[in-house]
Amino acid sequence: MGRSGDIRGDTRRGGVPGAHGAHAEHGPHEDHRAAGADAARPAHGSTGVPAGPGGRGAHGSRGAHRSWAQARAEAVALGARRGAAQREVPLDRALGGVLGADVRALVGLPAFDASAMDGFAVAGPGPWLLVGRQLAGAPASSAGLRPGEAVEIATGARVPKGAESVLPYERATTRDGKVEGPAERGRHVRWAGEETAPGETVLTRGSVIGPAVLGLAASLGHETLPVSCPRLSVLVTGDEVATEGLPGDGRVRDAIGPLLPGIAGWAGARLERVRHLGDDRSALLAEAEGGDTDVVAVCGSSSRGPADHFRSVLDDLGATVVVDGVACRPGHPQLLAYTDRTVFVGLPGNPGAALVAAVTLLVPLLSAMTGRADPGRRLPRAALDHGVVPHPADTRLIAVRLADGRAVPVGHDRPGSLRGAALADAYAVVPPDWDGAEVELVGLP
Repeated sequence: MGRSGDIRGDTRRGGVPGAHGAHAEHGPHEDHRAAGADAARPAHGSTGVPAGPGGRGAHGSRGAHRSWAQARAEAVALGARRGAAQREVPLDRALGGVLGADVRALVGLPAFDASAMDGFAVAGPGPWLLVGRQLAGAPASSAGLRPGEAVEIATGARVPKGAESVLPYERATTRDGKVEGPAERGRHVRWAGEETAPGETVLTRGSVIGPAVLGLAASLGHETLPVSCPRLSVLVTGDEVATEGLPGDGRVRDAIGPLLPGIAGWAGARLERVRHLGDDRSALLAEAEGGDTDVVAVCGSSSRGPADHFRSVLDDLGATVVVDGVACRPGHPQLLAYTDRTVFVGLPGNPGAALVAAVTLLVPLLSAMTGRADPGRRLPRAALDHGVVPHPADTRLIAVRLADGRAVPVGHDRPGSLRGAALADAYAVVPPDWDGAEVELVGLP
């Protein structure tokens, strides 16, 4: 599981024991001159010079890697092309989903002429003869009102035919069965269809379904909503990965499996299952070719070590590879590929690198499949605290807290660690040519 791993990741102290994958993220071909120079950096490494001169590593030529921005664009384009099947989901199960189609009003809003105040519905000029009472939920008299007549009316009740306005209690005077007061024509009545016309588009495809959306849909008569929701399955590889108990003695706890359900939901997808396969190529091939989900995320096995089988499995499936490696730190062993029925995303085996890869490829892909905007791209640019040095060839993603319009690195940014991300609000995106200007931010769920 990521044996040669993210070799351009953090090279301080000679590797990352105890990461997701017991081995360091450096491969046997690492440039040790770079590692030696990098060892002098601060312990948590949000500032200082990243390791590596940009030479060759276990992945071969760096020229084959996509830039971070290019990789994200490829994921968005593929997601938009593929889309996701929509299904009708009951309102009580649709919260947090993404609309797969526009939603139109089945009726107008209001659906009938309704009183906006407690008072008197009146017809014609006053004073008005009080002829009855109209409460909410009761049918209005079919006879309606004639000029000079009024009915006492409750908020939300049907306004009788012929009524021209509602005179609120506080402005009315009653005497000898008659009502007087300064009624204003058309006031205090919610006229049918004035808010929303029947058939009007009220919500568009790609909208996130929040509580207000559910309330609006119900008010318009909908029982279900068309939800676009890519189905995701996760395959976690690595013989050393345990799903319970304390890590140690060559065993590590799975940190990526618990991470991805929240990532999937944030991006508008539904996680169908998480499977742990060890380093079994046959099992990986069987799961990859026999799955019934729209997207399969393979965690680990995306590098080129002896236990990394994902590329050969993709070859067996005849998959088209769109992205094979991304020039970013951490997380460069990333893959994006597809067959006629499934999209595959390869994530590194170390959890910190896997999270970076998820916001680089998986989240943009899933979001684009639903037609919604990437939820991580909603933050404004920010000034990055001093001391950060760009890498000469790769984009650095640095965990930061946001304070007073500035992005403050939190440290703990090694490929095998999620501690920095757990403390952070976002990743600061530092491109190789960064000149100290404000940086792009990618939010975290």
